[in-house]
Amino acid sequence: MVLKKDLFDMLACPKCKGDVSLKGTFILCGKCKLAYPVLDSDVPDMLIDDAWALSKAEKAGFKHNLKL
Repeated sequence: MVLKKDLFDMLACPKCKGDVSLKGTFILCGKCKLAYPVLDSDVPDMLIDDAWALSKAEKAGFKHNLKL
């Protein structure tokens, strides 16, 4: 997964509008404890309803096999 830096720099958590980080195949919000999946075509899924709990993403090794 390769998110372009200019795209990543524009992203914020849709729930709290805070900063996010990238780990494995997820975009993480430490404040909300949510992990937003980045799909197979390097498209971030930033819908709050699709977000994983940070603990679930951690248990999965920050990897998923979701497809667009």
